[in-house]
Amino acid sequence: DGSLQPSAASGKNLIINGDMSISQRATSAAGLGAASGYFTLDRFKMNINSASAGRFTMSQSAVTDLKGFSNALKIDCTTADTSIAAGEALFIQQNIEGFNAQPLKNGTSDVNSFTLSFYAKSNASRAIASEVRLSSGTNRQASKLHTIGTSWAKYTFTVPAATSTQIDNNNTSQVQINFWLNGGTTFTSGTLSPTLAAATNANRAAGIGSIFASTANTLEITGVQLEVNTTATPFENLQYGQQLALCQRYYYVIPVGSYGFPCPSTGGFAYVQRYDFKVSMRASPTMNWNYTSSGNIAAINLYSPNVDYVTVQYVGTSLANVFWNLAISTATAEL
Repeated sequence: DGSLQPSAASGKNLIINGDMSISQRATSAAGLGAASGYFTLDRFKMNINSASAGRFTMSQSAVTDLKGFSNALKIDCTTADTSIAAGEALFIQQNIEGFNAQPLKNGTSDVNSFTLSFYAKSNASRAIASEVRLSSGTNRQASKLHTIGTSWAKYTFTVPAATSTQIDNNNTSQVQINFWLNGGTTFTSGTLSPTLAAATNANRAAGIGSIFASTANTLEITGVQLEVNTTATPFENLQYGQQLALCQRYYYVIPVGSYGFPCPSTGGFAYVQRYDFKVSMRASPTMNWNYTSSGNIAAINLYSPNVDYVTVQYVGTSLANVFWNLAISTATAEL
């Protein structure tokens, strides 16, 4: 596929939208906590294992007190849950495509040392865990506990090189970066491993607190960077257009517009419209088509999309002009 590859455009940082500047879906979503999904900021997924009674708002917040950053991802607890079941989990996740994770590899049997860094602050001192997981082959994981303060600070996690690891060179999720905000004993009863070790649920988030402990609880995070290095270097700022293009490989919003065509007097007429994506998508996307018609559309037929475009057939009735208004429609190829 001839797509724009994020690894080539973004340089050292393997995280996309780490400055939280792109939020194509929405800038805020409330009442979250019952399901996993992408709700606001591009490339950052909220993941649960089993639903909690706790609920939260996820938003793109404005940053005025951290030099070099204008936005953050904010989690705000709106319904508390002080009785955490064993299988509960809540973590912010970015899935890294195998094509883009190749800089982590040092060969076929081991992985370079790499460093995760980020800025965060909370309403009060709060323990969260950062986790790196390699999901192919030997399924390795490493985690670190961070105590987040009430002012912006930079936190880092360096993962040493490890043998017997695997990162496939394809368009699937090969590396996951997770920030744990809540977890039951299934995920917290073990011991964190600072090195890439065999994946074990109990060791993923040992020692963390719960964002659901109080409705006063908030957490903000920005400047997320993953780089091949033994130390954290300054955050790599990209131009807005570069960052948007990287995000559009996974989620693309088709521009709204009004369209129309005349039907001939001989009967019905089919009009075919092609919508090109700005960049090649990761895979053939799932389409969410949203339109209203203002006259004489008999049917709309959506052809199977490919990574570069989707084609739509509009079927009109006879002896009339046909018009339609394309509202916000989306193509999704998320990991």
